[in-house]
Amino acid sequence: MPHVDVTSSVVDLLTRADQALTRTVDSLADDAYAEPSLLPRWTRSHVIAHLALNAEGLERVVRSIGAGTPEAMYESDQARDDDIEVLAHAEPSEVRDRLLAATTCLSRALENSHNIDADARFERTPGGVLCPVSDVAVLRLREVEIHHADLGVDYSPADWSTEFAVMLLDAMTARPHPVPFVAVATDVDGRWHCGAGAGASDVGGGGTTVVNGSAAAIGWWLTGRGDGSALTCESGALPRIDS
Repeated sequence: MPHVDVTSSVVDLLTRADQALTRTVDSLADDAYAEPSLLPRWTRSHVIAHLALNAEGLERVVRSIGAGTPEAMYESDQARDDDIEVLAHAEPSEVRDRLLAATTCLSRALENSHNIDADARFERTPGGVLCPVSDVAVLRLREVEIHHADLGVDYSPADWSTEFAVMLLDAMTARPHPVPFVAVATDVDGRWHCGAGAGASDVGGGGTTVVNGSAAAIGWWLTGRGDGSALTCESGALPRIDS
């Protein structure tokens, strides 16, 4: 029976991402928590609360599967949203402490996950789509890196490692898009085919529209963030994407 293999590269990336996020959160003045983030209708406190609760949910998944009593990540989508709203309005010190505690607990759970069956699956919400537990570290890495930039402080996609930017592109271009196009990274050797039949990165085929930019800038845009001003498109306007 294969067991969960949290590769050292992903662990290292997540450790560095957690450390960078912690430094940013610790540097925020209390009154900065109520200021708007880059996400519509969410303050910085909402973003940090979400990151804390996401880590708690993923830690619960790993721990419960290891104990043989699998639990869903969230009770429901509504419960997730309600919990974020409640924590976001708590004192900044409480939000900060919840993030640090949850990050530490998830890190420990991942360190002890080597005996978990790699074929194990978990539900985001009861009755929802099943996800492989082996994806937990990668899922958390995406949450930390993207939402760290969402805080709108002194961290942006330009601070992402090349490894993470490529991982994000691989994930985002696997999604459907209204019109096929090819994303060409100017800082790494790769072309990503987006749209019908898209998926893994390769060097041929795809749509006739070509979008150029750094891997991080393309990945940020594919999440539905920013205006794409750091990108160029050979056919003029950037293609429409479904964020």
